This record gives sequence, structure tokens and C-alpha cells, in this order.
Amino acid sequence: MRDIVVFDFGGVLFDWNPRYLYRKLFEREEDMEAFLRDVTTDAWNAKQDAGRPWNEAIAELVQRHPEHEALIRAYRERWPETLAGTIPETVAVLHELKDADAPLYGLTNWSQETFPIARSMHREFDLFDGILVSGEEGMAKPDPRIFQRLLDRFNLPAERVVFIDDNRANIEAAAKLGLHAIHFTDANCLRKELVGLGLLKERA
Repeated sequence: MRDIVVFDFGGVLFDWNPRYLYRKLFEREEDMEAFLRDVTTDAWNAKQDAGRPWNEAIAELVQRHPEHEALIRAYRERWPETLAGTIPETVAVLHELKDADAPLYGLTNWSQETFPIARSMHREFDLFDGILVSGEEGMAKPDPRIFQRLLDRFNLPAERVVFIDDNRANIEAAAKLGLHAIHFTDANCLRKELVGLGLLKERA
């Protein structure tokens, strides 16, 4: 029986995007997009999710792009402005699962320095029985080791776990380890899949 639910956070339960900050700092959308593509890249940010300290990340990028120093530093200094809040429709599904007494866990790619900020901002994190943060572990999804660490840390049998993530590479990695992996697209589709698994009831 699949009765344990593991959520990814960003893009599933929480609306995080650096554009929420940088739209305040750029006059033109195309300049912002060029900065995010060429300077504060996804690959650069992913290293913080895997445990790299932010001071090292900022120093490295400022050295390579000194003309953008203030903008680069804003990524960390004004990080709370990159988090718009929760995604209400998915949070409603989370509460339904909690009310149904489903064991709930989180597996997130998140910096160990910024995750505590987010946790202090949102009570939804308190609904989880356990959370594994990539930055604290020194590895990140889709590395299969972090899925195994989740299972080992919380003593979760893979054959009972439903894993929800909006990133297809993460879904594929989880499925290879025997988790029932759901590629998140929207809350309605997610709820239908959870009903099909017997975790939630059909709405009247």
C-alpha cells in the first residue's frame, strides 16, 4: 500500500522565483532575463542547494562579473523577496492528507542558509513529520543518494512512498528506487492521482 507522501517544496507547495526580486531591480525584462541566464544561473544556484556556502558563491560570481556586484549580492541579501508565498491549491491538498492521517515528509533542494528563513515564514512546514534539506546533506536531487538517505533517515519503505515533484529528472530518479513518483503539474491533477491511490476520497 502506498500510504506515505513525500513532497518537493519549490514549484509544488511554495512559489519561489528569483524574478520576483529582480523585476524590482531591472527596468527592462530582457535585461533581467539576460542576467539570470548568464550571471546568476540555475547551475550556480544549484551548488548552494547542494551545500556550497553563500559567501563563497557570491565571491566567485563577483570576481567573474564585478560590474554586477550589487545585483549579485542582492540574490542573498534580499532572498526573502524571491519567495512569493505558498501555492494555495496544493497546500489545500496537503491539509487534506494531514487530516487523513497520511505520514508526510519533505525532500527539497534548498540551501541550508535560506531554508530556515522560509521555514520561519510559513507554518505549513510544521505539517511534516520530517524534512530532508539538500543543502544540509551536501547532495541534491536527482542524485539517487539523497532519495536513499531520505528513506534511511526516516525509516521509510520505498514500496509505501508516493513522491511528488515538478522536476521530471527528480521523478525519474525516484521511480528507479521504487517510489511511486508523481510528476506535479497542478493541484487538481495531483488530487486525482492521490484519489486513485486511495490516499484521498472523491469529492461529493
